[in-house]
Amino acid sequence: MQLADVDKVWQMEKQANRFPWTKGNFEDCLKGGYRSFLYSVADEMIGYSVVQSVLDEVHLLNICVKPTSQGNGFGRQILNHVIGLALEQSASIVVLEVRASNFRAQQLYLSTGFNEMSVRRGYYPAEQGREDGVLMGLELGMLSQLGQNLL
Repeated sequence: MQLADVDKVWQMEKQANRFPWTKGNFEDCLKGGYRSFLYSVADEMIGYSVVQSVLDEVHLLNICVKPTSQGNGFGRQILNHVIGLALEQSASIVVLEVRASNFRAQQLYLSTGFNEMSVRRGYYPAEQGREDGVLMGLELGMLSQLGQNLL
């Protein structure tokens, strides 16, 4: 992802999320050097991810599949790409936050090996105040020993 891509990424973000990131959030991530990726099928953008690396930890800040492409395994492919990047840089863990109400995403993360680490009370904006965020993590120690072929 580059700054020139932010408008189309932001449009997808608004379609996919009731409380989307702002255009400025994406711009700040790119300017801050966060690893940001676009994913396409047949030259059509179907999703993106934004990742921050701090020491041996990879934090998945945003992952999105456009609504009309959801349910086709693209979210799992994007998540596996992020895990592969973390393995390449010898990270020990991948962490993320997910809305407590987003059971579909939680199931994806659990099926990929993530575990619930804690709950962040009032982490996300919601229509009626705030919503909890579930902090999830994937320990990469075993994956890195066994190799990336498990993904």
